[in-house]
Amino acid sequence: MQLPIQITFRNMESSPAVEARIREEAEKFSEFYDHIMGCRVMVEIPHQHRHRGKRFHIRIDLTVPGGEIVVKHEPSLHDSIQQTETEKRKKEQEIAAPHKEIYVAIRDAFKAARRRLQDYARKQSGAVKRHEPAPRAHVSRLFPEEGYGYLEIPEGSEIYFHKNSVLNDGFGKLAVGTEVSFVEEAGDKGPQASTVRIIGKRRRAGRE
Repeated sequence: MQLPIQITFRNMESSPAVEARIREEAEKFSEFYDHIMGCRVMVEIPHQHRHRGKRFHIRIDLTVPGGEIVVKHEPSLHDSIQQTETEKRKKEQEIAAPHKEIYVAIRDAFKAARRRLQDYARKQSGAVKRHEPAPRAHVSRLFPEEGYGYLEIPEGSEIYFHKNSVLNDGFGKLAVGTEVSFVEEAGDKGPQASTVRIIGKRRRAGRE
């Protein structure tokens, strides 16, 4: 797979060896999904860590049909404390691996990205195999300032959606009664709608 990859370094010098490792990890994406349109990777050392040991942050942005998959790998405070407590014991072992931290950060970030991509590919594959049209619904409630709303599905219940789930930046075009298609997925607080596409508008009495 010839995946277009853009690699950026912040607060640190670029490294051909690190770039090669990133490209090697990115090539593994093809094992899970073949329709990635772009991959952007940022490697950063936050300013607060430049003089207190290198704690690498990795951000991966994958452009896929219908949206993006974003993965951020940022060492937690616990990680920093744990590293401080153990670095004396491990110092001798890491002499032969001066770039260990950045490669570990890259490995963990891409592992998380592959899991996200695998979940996305599984959902896409399931939708294709069923050959079923996307379910339709009508906007029942809107909260423009907060950036979310609810759809009324044919069964009569409601399902939550966020403005970022509306395709083509169409959230501002929605009104109560707008007809849309959507894909249902599991959210943090239960089912929610993603890939919301505006189909048309049919005025009807909304819920109070």
